[in-house]
Amino acid sequence: MRKAKVDASILLLVLIALLFAGGIVFAVFYLRSDPIEESLEADRVINTLFVIEDEGKPLCSYVLMYYPSTRRAAVFDVPGSLGLIIQRINRVDRIDTIYDSRKISPFANEIGKLLGIEVSFSVIITLENLGKITDLIEGVELFIPTPVEEYQDGGYILFPSGVSSLDGDKARVYITYELPEESGELVTFRRQRFFMGFIKRLGEQNRFLKNPQAVQIFQSLLRTEMKARAVTKLFDEFAGIDTDRVSIQSVGGNVREVSGQQLIFPHWDGSLIKEIVRQTLGSLVRPLESSHGDRVFTVEVRNGTAVNGLAGRTAELFRGFGYDIISIGNAERNDIEKTLILDRSGYEDMVKTFGDVIRCRNIQYESLISSNHEIDLNLQNFEYRADFILIIGKDFNGRYVIE
Repeated sequence: MRKAKVDASILLLVLIALLFAGGIVFAVFYLRSDPIEESLEADRVINTLFVIEDEGKPLCSYVLMYYPSTRRAAVFDVPGSLGLIIQRINRVDRIDTIYDSRKISPFANEIGKLLGIEVSFSVIITLENLGKITDLIEGVELFIPTPVEEYQDGGYILFPSGVSSLDGDKARVYITYELPEESGELVTFRRQRFFMGFIKRLGEQNRFLKNPQAVQIFQSLLRTEMKARAVTKLFDEFAGIDTDRVSIQSVGGNVREVSGQQLIFPHWDGSLIKEIVRQTLGSLVRPLESSHGDRVFTVEVRNGTAVNGLAGRTAELFRGFGYDIISIGNAERNDIEKTLILDRSGYEDMVKTFGDVIRCRNIQYESLISSNHEIDLNLQNFEYRADFILIIGKDFNGRYVIE
């Protein structure tokens, strides 16, 4: 009898030990399986796809790239009408053809292939839930440059000029209305501004959103494959983003009609956007103590060839790389043989980076220009307001300088 009691006690102790060990293993596995923690420990850029969904399709899709060590971020706007050879369906079609909110990974993977990155996390917000979240965070503040007063679909669209705080209803209208005289670029720009204002407001309200009651409501309005703990950690990280310094770029291309659809095909078969993303990632991870910090470099583009529109297309190219184009025009001559970069920034490393975009090695520095008699260009008409002046020559094929 006594032996039976001893055996039972030993068995109980063994069971307790096993449960304790199992608890430790589970806790360790749970912590290690937190993808946000893993990204932070690995010092990786966190790439998150945000989709604002309307009637089962993406109204807009943004990839937010964030590097925790520098707390810098960048955003790429991926239009749903982007035309690609989609291997999953074995045909050329819109990228949003494969979108399915119940299984976001194929859509996210296709966007990742387009940008040349891994999209690790995805967040879907329906248009209805976007309004609810906007109300939950007590509005999104935006600057509206010109007033809007339009009657559409039996109702008025009213937005006064100046700084406005949009509630949920106003937010939904703001990102969906389109005026007859309005270009697609303006609609895209308006949605981009709202998205950045939305991310900024989420950061400002981050502490409130972690309140036990608020966090339950907030996360119920998001659709994501992440666990609740990971979502909280992700938005904790995003709260540190200085949204006023975030660049947002659209994936652009040439418009062509395919099977009755107007599709946007990425420039240079997608190689350009991948290169832009690579340079953007480089700027995110660059040490904060860099001598030029977050400075945006300014550019003047001058066409020294007889090819019409070349300066404008080249300006668009550099704008995609984050440069501020302040002037576009023609050079004094249209028979310049070699493309030239005139630098007045004082940052030798950065002008070389600028030249790398088009593989141009022909660089003249401001301190040497006045003493270099080999430059047979009339430079008196350049105002030298920009950091870099690009003078396009015949050796430029629209993408690279051919040596």
